[in-house]
Amino acid sequence: MITGGTLSNVLYTLLACGPGSDGQPLIDYDIAVVSQPCLLLGVSIGVACNVMFPEWLIFPLFSAFLSFATFKTYGNGMRRWRGETAAMRRVLEGASAGEGIEELLIGRKGHGFHWMDLVVLGTVWLFFFTIHLFIRGEGAKGVFDMQTCGVAYWLITMAQIPIAVAFTACIVHQKRKLQTQNCQVVELAIAVKSRLDAMPVYVFSVAALLTGVMNGLFGIGGGLLLNPVLLQTGVPPKTASATTMFMVLFCASMSMVQFIILGVDGIAGALVYAAACFVGSIFGLVVIEGAMRKSGRVSLIVLLVAAVLAVSKGGIAYSGAVRVWAQYTSGQYMGFVLPC
Repeated sequence: MITGGTLSNVLYTLLACGPGSDGQPLIDYDIAVVSQPCLLLGVSIGVACNVMFPEWLIFPLFSAFLSFATFKTYGNGMRRWRGETAAMRRVLEGASAGEGIEELLIGRKGHGFHWMDLVVLGTVWLFFFTIHLFIRGEGAKGVFDMQTCGVAYWLITMAQIPIAVAFTACIVHQKRKLQTQNCQVVELAIAVKSRLDAMPVYVFSVAALLTGVMNGLFGIGGGLLLNPVLLQTGVPPKTASATTMFMVLFCASMSMVQFIILGVDGIAGALVYAAACFVGSIFGLVVIEGAMRKSGRVSLIVLLVAAVLAVSKGGIAYSGAVRVWAQYTSGQYMGFVLPC
C-alpha cells in the first residue's frame, strides 16, 4: 500500500509537475542519496527496539513525538504563511513583483537530475535488500533458512552499521569533491550551492537515522515522520514533500519485493489495495496542487502536514491506551523482552 501511494507521488512529481521554475527537479537527490543509507539502518534498529520495548512505553513516546512535531510544524507553517502574505502585499504595492514572491513561495534551489545518484541509491537498496533476505524476522524465514539469533545472524545484522557508515562517508566525500570542482569552474556557483553546503555534513544523516529508528519503533510509514524532519532542517515544503516520497519509495519497495520473493500469503489482496492507494494518492496530489496554484501559498503543504500529525496523535493516543489497558486487565506480560 505504501509502495503504491509513494510510487504515484514520485511519478506525478517527475511527469506531471515537471521541473521547478528554475528548470530543476523538485526532488532533492543530494539529500536523498546522503540520507538513504542511515534511514535504512535506522529502520532496522527501530524494528529491534519495537520487539524489545513494551507497548506502554512505545505509545507514550510516539504521542510525545507527534505532539512535538505537530507544534513545530504548525509554527513553521504559520511563519511561511505570514511571509507569503507579506510577499503578496509587496507585490500588490509594486515592490519586487516577480523575484520576491517566487523565491519565497517556491523556495527551490538548483539541483540537476543525476543518473549517478540513482545508481548509488540502487546499490544501497541492493545491499540492504540482500541483508534482509538473509535475516528475515517476525516469524518469516529468510531465503537461506538461517538460524535466528545465531552467530551468522548477528554478524550479518551488525554488518548494516559499517555498510551504512561507509556508504554515507563515500557519498558525502564525493558530493563535497564535486561541489568544490564546480566552484572552481562556475564563477557564481556559491549562489546556487547545494543545501548540503548550508548545514553541517552530519545533519541529514543523523536526522535520517533518527527518523528510521522512529519508523521501525512505531511501525508506521516513513513519510509521516520524515516530512516534518526535512521541514525543520529548512527544506522548502514542495521539495520536502517530493524528496520524502522518493526516499520512502525505496524503503517500502524493499519490503514489498521481500514479501513477494518469500511467497507471503495475501499478495493478491495487497496489490488491490496498492492500486487503490495509487489512484487515491494521485487524486490527493491533484487537489493539493490545484489549491496551491489557486491560493499561491506553498505553506498549505506544511499546514496540511501539521493537521495530519495532530489527527494521528489523537488516534494513536486512543488506540494505544485501549491496547495497554487490555493487556493490563488480561494479565499479559508488560515488561521488556529480549530481541530473540
